[in-house]
Amino acid sequence: MIKRSRTIYVAAMLAGLASVAACGSQETPAGTAADLPVPVAVQESEAPVNPQGPGELPELAGADEPPAVDEPPAVDELPATAAPTASADAQADVQEEEQAAPEPAASPTVAKKQRWVKIFSGPSQKDITPPKSRLTGSNVVELNATENQQIGTYVTDGAGRTLYRFDNDSNKPPKSVCNGDCATAWPPLLIKSPGKIFPQGIDPKIVGYVERADGHCQVTINGWPVYYFVADAKAGDLNGQGLNGKWFAIKPDGGKTAAIPGSLSPGTTK
Repeated sequence: MIKRSRTIYVAAMLAGLASVAACGSQETPAGTAADLPVPVAVQESEAPVNPQGPGELPELAGADEPPAVDEPPAVDELPATAAPTASADAQADVQEEEQAAPEPAASPTVAKKQRWVKIFSGPSQKDITPPKSRLTGSNVVELNATENQQIGTYVTDGAGRTLYRFDNDSNKPPKSVCNGDCATAWPPLLIKSPGKIFPQGIDPKIVGYVERADGHCQVTINGWPVYYFVADAKAGDLNGQGLNGKWFAIKPDGGKTAAIPGSLSPGTTK
């Protein structure tokens, strides 16, 4: 029995190692820890105690006096007209507030799954802080369609930084040929596994990733690997637009945006 148990354990380890991708580790299955119900303490109220002892009836004040006929009714005997009116008004106010309040936006759902990376149907409802450095990947990536008067609609990351495509790459099949010094000038947008991608204004079905020569996962749009440009210092910069006639801000459908006049000057890379 001991030898058999060790054999099964070793086989399980080998199977687990074989399932790990080069660009990330396997995603931990969701729902491994169930939420436990929180017990609610119920307190029982004690019955009121008769101060005159058990079995004794409380003394009635003025038992020998005739009841006052003209005495106004007790508070508890007043007609309960005001309370329902106030309650009806409160209910009407609540209904008006519910009708005026906008309906909450639907949570994004998983539209596509590529191995251990999930691509969602829209933007995340939670704020996502993108990495400050363009050289490090992230487990969560945002893609946003952004308008520009000169080049039209292009794609940015969650920090508003421009994303480019390279004509020397291919999208069928997806492949990046920008490595070494090229990748230093044009850092790829990397996604770590297990990862999540939230596109806004981009069809999630055409979003994915490709494994690079260095083993990292690079985000793709319609098969085209996407990059940053090292000379872009802030959100909205388009310093890499049209360089060498091969680098262009990528459109939401994966196509090339229009070149800015005068931007086809020689670049620092191929």
